[in-house]
Amino acid sequence: MNTLSNKQIRHLRSLAHELKPVVIIGDKGLTPSVLEEIKSALDTHELIKVKVRADERDEREQMIASITQKTGASKVQRVGHMVTLFKRNKEAKIAIPK
Repeated sequence: MNTLSNKQIRHLRSLAHELKPVVIIGDKGLTPSVLEEIKSALDTHELIKVKVRADERDEREQMIASITQKTGASKVQRVGHMVTLFKRNKEAKIAIPK
């Protein structure tokens, strides 16, 4: 997982503002198929939103930590049940400041 600077996080947050969630984690939690869908979406888009449907805040945080660890993505922000993730691809699609 790459560490993003505050400037980069602000830029990515502004880009993600209009995004809709591409993956929704439902009642069954973070299954292998959901994790593969997140990886695929990150490979395609680099910047995605994921909706985590878990009642408990700690449970949501654990799922998000598991996602970032298993995908190598960086958490840009979390607002309520929504988390924004970024993972740089070999062929950069999003220009981010240094």
